[in-house]
Amino acid sequence: AFMDRIHAYLPGWDVPKISRDLLTNHFGLVSDFLSECWNQLRRQSRQNLFQGRIHLGGALSGRDVTGVQKTVSGLIKLISPNPDTPVSDEVLEWALRIALECRRRVKEQQKRIGSAEFRNTQFSYSLGDDGVEQFVATPELYSENSIGTDPLPPGQVWVISPGAQDENSGLYRIDVTEGPGSGVKILNQPAPAPFKESVRCAEQNLYARAKELVGDRDPRAHEFSIQIRAFDTSKSGAAVGIGVLLALCSALLQKSLKGGLVLAGGLNLGGSLEPIYNAVNVAELAVEKGATMLLIPVSSRKQMNDLSDDMVTKINIQYFTDARDGLMKALAD
Repeated sequence: AFMDRIHAYLPGWDVPKISRDLLTNHFGLVSDFLSECWNQLRRQSRQNLFQGRIHLGGALSGRDVTGVQKTVSGLIKLISPNPDTPVSDEVLEWALRIALECRRRVKEQQKRIGSAEFRNTQFSYSLGDDGVEQFVATPELYSENSIGTDPLPPGQVWVISPGAQDENSGLYRIDVTEGPGSGVKILNQPAPAPFKESVRCAEQNLYARAKELVGDRDPRAHEFSIQIRAFDTSKSGAAVGIGVLLALCSALLQKSLKGGLVLAGGLNLGGSLEPIYNAVNVAELAVEKGATMLLIPVSSRKQMNDLSDDMVTKINIQYFTDARDGLMKALAD
C-alpha cells in the first residue's frame, strides 16, 4: 500500500553522474530564491491545461491516474512556470510518456511481489478524442529480438512461419503502414516469392471480406506499405498469410493487437486456412521467443496433444476458425 502511493520512480541509469560539466556559473541569484520559486510552484496545478486532452488506458488504477497527472503537472511547471502559457501537444505528450514510464516502474515492482491486483501493467494513452491508443513500455523490459508483453503499435504483428521446403520454423515481425492511395507495396527488395504469395492472398481476402473485417472502411482507398523482418535462419516468409491480413486490418482500424501475441497460419485466395504440419515445433518456438499467447488454426488442435506439460503451462494457445475469428481474438481489449 505504501509503494502504491509512490507517483514515479526514476532509475539511476537515467540520471547522469554529477560532474563539474553539469554545473553553471551563469546563475545570478542566490539559490534560496530559486528554492522559493519552486516552493511557490508546488502550490499550483497545471491539470486544467491538459484535462480533457489526454485519455488514459483502462490498465491504470485510480492511484496510477493520480500519480501520472501530478507528474505531468510538475513537468509542465518546470517547462512553463507561467500558468498562462499554452501547452502544445508535443510538450504534453513528452511529459505524459515520461510520467507513464516512471509510474509503470512502480507498478512493475508491485507485480514482482506477486499480487494479482497489479498484474496488468500495459499502460496506454491517447491524445484528443480521435487519437490512436499508444502503449508505453520501460526500456529495460524491451527487447528487439523477442516478443514482449506490451502491444505493438497498430499495423505491427509477430508471426511464426512453419517453414518451407528444407527450412525450419522462424519468427518474423510484419510492419504495415497505411495512407491515401491504393494497393499494397512490399518494401523488402527483392521480396521472397513465398512471402509475396502470402501478401497477395491476404490482400485479396481483405478486399473480398472487408465488410466483416474492417466494417465501413474501404481498403481499396488506402495504400499499404509492408515490411517483413526475419529473426531466425528462416528467411522465406512462407505461410504467413493470416499474419499479413491481421496486420493490414490492424493498420486500417488503427487498433493494436494483444501484447505477447504471436500468430501462425497460412491463407489461400478463397479464405481457407492452410494446415500446419509442425504445430508442436511452432508452439515450442513461440515459448522460446517469449510469447505468452499463440493464435493458431483449429486444425492444429490434435497435434497440440503431443506438446509437453512444461510447454503447455508457459503459453496460452488459442484456436481460430477463419480470418474474422482470428482478428476478434487478436485485437487488444
